[in-house]
Amino acid sequence: MEWQDEGLILGVRKHGETSAIVELMTLAHGRHLGLVRGGRSKRMRPVLQAGNFVRANWHARLEDHLGTFTLEGTDLFAADLMVAPTAIFGVQTLASHLRLLPERDPHPGLYRASRVLVENLEHPDIAASLMVRFELALLDELGFGLDLEACASTGQSRNLAYVSPKSGRAVSRDAGKPWADKMLALPPFLNRHDAEWGKVPDRVQINNGFALSGFFFDRHIYGPRGIKPPDERASFVRALAKE
Repeated sequence: MEWQDEGLILGVRKHGETSAIVELMTLAHGRHLGLVRGGRSKRMRPVLQAGNFVRANWHARLEDHLGTFTLEGTDLFAADLMVAPTAIFGVQTLASHLRLLPERDPHPGLYRASRVLVENLEHPDIAASLMVRFELALLDELGFGLDLEACASTGQSRNLAYVSPKSGRAVSRDAGKPWADKMLALPPFLNRHDAEWGKVPDRVQINNGFALSGFFFDRHIYGPRGIKPPDERASFVRALAKE
């Protein structure tokens, strides 16, 4: 069994005296682990860092074996990302999110979104909005996507201001006003019918975005699986607040 692909390094752990087990998020083969012989050498150590992109060759005797990676660095972002707390915690948060996916299950859209996010982690305001969008995309891939296209009550796409915590659907300002205190805020940067769509959001919008995605992660992912939200995500949000 053998394949070639591109991938993002999510994590590395020691294996024996000289080798390492590397976890990749790949374009066509999903989240995949493999053994890198000599992975602890001086030559490979700078390459085998979370946040770096590589070309990967994987081979194994049988498909369900761990297998062996041969990796070549292509875009080595890790060294630059270690400078800023938002970037460090951003990579760690991204890795935690991607580990929610079944191993070896392809998600090319999330891989491409991961690349865009990593490329922008040095820019906190951009990275913040990209992380919120990534979390909503991940919810969608896991089968719990939100419907933010039109009001659940009126069917109209204008003046959307809330998200129903029960249905995960958008609600217009007028229709949701009587229950505003029970609704989740829909930040304008997530509403493609709003004039703020595509613009860098302010801090209030970012906080509302993380509150929105976090609510549905707790309801659909963390609670049912009996796991806690990753500490790295909370650290990422706190680091953003200090920028």
